[in-house]
Amino acid sequence: MASSLSAVGWNIRAYLLLARMWIRVSMTYRASFVTLTVGQFFITGLDYVGIAIMFSNVDTLAGFSFSEVAFLYGGSALCLGLADLVLGNIERLGTRIRMGTFDVMLVRPVSVFVQMCADEFALRRLGRITQAAGVFAWSITALDIDWTASRVAMLPYLVATGTVIFLAIFTLGAAVQFWTAESSELANAFTYGGSTLAHFPLTIYPREGIKALTFVIPLGFVNWYPSLFILDKPDPLGLPPAIQFAGPIAAALLSVLAAIVWRRGTRRYQSTGS
Repeated sequence: MASSLSAVGWNIRAYLLLARMWIRVSMTYRASFVTLTVGQFFITGLDYVGIAIMFSNVDTLAGFSFSEVAFLYGGSALCLGLADLVLGNIERLGTRIRMGTFDVMLVRPVSVFVQMCADEFALRRLGRITQAAGVFAWSITALDIDWTASRVAMLPYLVATGTVIFLAIFTLGAAVQFWTAESSELANAFTYGGSTLAHFPLTIYPREGIKALTFVIPLGFVNWYPSLFILDKPDPLGLPPAIQFAGPIAAALLSVLAAIVWRRGTRRYQSTGS
C-alpha cells in the first residue's frame, strides 16, 4: 500500500515537473502565448454565440430557458476544458507511434501515461476554460431557482464528475490507437463531439439517444443528470431520482475500463524499430 502511494506521488510530481517545463517553453514567446490563449477564448465562445442567436428567435428549447441551456453549456464546456488541459495531448499517441518517438518514452523512469499526458502541455487552453467558466458563472446567477445547500453542493460535484468522465474518454480514445495507430478523429467524436451534444437538453434527441448517452457512453452524467437535480426538471426516461447522483459510479467504471484498455495496449505494443 505504501509503495503504491509512493508511486502515485512520484507520478504526480513527474507530471507537474514536465508540465512546468512546457509552460516555461511557452512563456519564451509570450506574445504568441497570449494571442493563442485569447484566440481559444473567442473561438470556443462561438458555440455560445450560436446558442444566444438561436434564443433570439425562440423563448425555450425543449422546455429549457436561455439561462438553463447556458448552464448546460457552461458545465459541459468547463469539464471538457479541464480534461483537455490535463491530458488533451494524449490523443497524439498515434502520431508518436508512427514516428517511432513513443519508444523513447518506454525507457524513461517515468510512467508512459504521465509522459503522454504532460507531452507539450498547453497552458493556452486556459482560454477555453476561462470562457466556459464565465458562461457557467453567469448562468448560475441568472437561474431563477432556490439555491439550497444541496444544489450548491451539486455544482462542484458536476464539475468533478464531468471532468473525470472526459479524462477517461480521452484515455480510451488514445489507448485504441495502440491497435489502430491513428484514430484521434474517432476519439474526438466522443470528447469534443460529446461535449457539443451535452450543450443542449438531451430531450431534443430521440429516447434511444438518451439511453445511449446514459448507459453506453455516459455523457449524460457529465452535466445532464446533475442539472436535472439543480434545475428541478423531470427525467425524460422516468429513471429513479437516485440516477442523478450516480455520476461517480459511471466515472469510476469508465476510468477502470480506460485503465484496463491502456494497460493492455502498452503491453501489446511492439517497437517500430525506428
